[in-house]
Amino acid sequence: MRLIKANKVYIIMILSYLLLETLNRLGILNSYLLQIIMLAGINIIMTISLNLVNGFTGQFSIGHAGFMGVGAYSSAVVTTVFFHTSSWPVYFQVPIFLVSLIVGGMVAGLIGFLIGLPSLRLKGDYLAIVTLGFGELLRASIRLIDYVGGPRGLAGIPKYTNLFWVFLFTILSIYAARNFVNSSFGRACISIRENEVASEAMGIDTTKYKIISFTFASFMAGVAGGLFGHLLMFLQPDTFSFLKSIDYLVFLYAGGMSSISGSILGAGILTAVPEFLRFLANWRIVIYGVLLVLLMLKQPEGFYGGKEFGFLKIVRQDKKVRTEKAS
Repeated sequence: MRLIKANKVYIIMILSYLLLETLNRLGILNSYLLQIIMLAGINIIMTISLNLVNGFTGQFSIGHAGFMGVGAYSSAVVTTVFFHTSSWPVYFQVPIFLVSLIVGGMVAGLIGFLIGLPSLRLKGDYLAIVTLGFGELLRASIRLIDYVGGPRGLAGIPKYTNLFWVFLFTILSIYAARNFVNSSFGRACISIRENEVASEAMGIDTTKYKIISFTFASFMAGVAGGLFGHLLMFLQPDTFSFLKSIDYLVFLYAGGMSSISGSILGAGILTAVPEFLRFLANWRIVIYGVLLVLLMLKQPEGFYGGKEFGFLKIVRQDKKVRTEKAS
């Protein structure tokens, strides 16, 4: 039964991509709408990665955009500075682009690991202040590096990101997060969120698992940054400021903490809403703010807080054993 349900999900995903691609080829889906969809996909990856830290591990990071910036610049340097891939044949460009995304994720993950070592021993507001400080430190450091354009920004990035790559990496991120949460690592993180003192009493190395969660989330943010840079073809350090991190916090809390499905809905809907309100000119920000306030008043847990789509659920091992014994 689970295999049949899984196959249905895969078929729906493939058909969804083919539908979007067909609408794009026919010109029904113009470049503006297509870019909104791709930005929504990138934001979904970022929100899910933040959810691993804030939602499932119970920490409070507010400098997540810094890791996105590190990944974006690292990935862009590979394709723009090291290899100048825009003049290379296509069959070389694609593998180098994929390598650049992995490099971006690894560099962001490494920095996340180095930052997590000292900072994740802190809790609550203290951790929030430290992660905010490190996020701004990363942004300010990029401004001082002339090699990547400094405060002027890095231009000439080839546009390798398209609907296929965003769709693929969004799906991979969703399933990677689902598998992490339902692994022994994820269960340890959830126990830390519920009661860190009790987790330590049960022999769980809380600092170790918080660092693992933080590093994995930083890696995902780095990959999202690489996609972002190769979509917009220009990077500027101030793009990844504190305000960008706040956007992802809004997506997370509006969608629902501790819910991968909520991250998908929150990032997808709130990416599209400001664009669809653009006809209201300066009033769109006011309307957007009012909608957020009403949402949180009516749905304090977000769009889908505490719930998951069927394909993101997994049968727990103890339930599986009971089922096998009963049969």
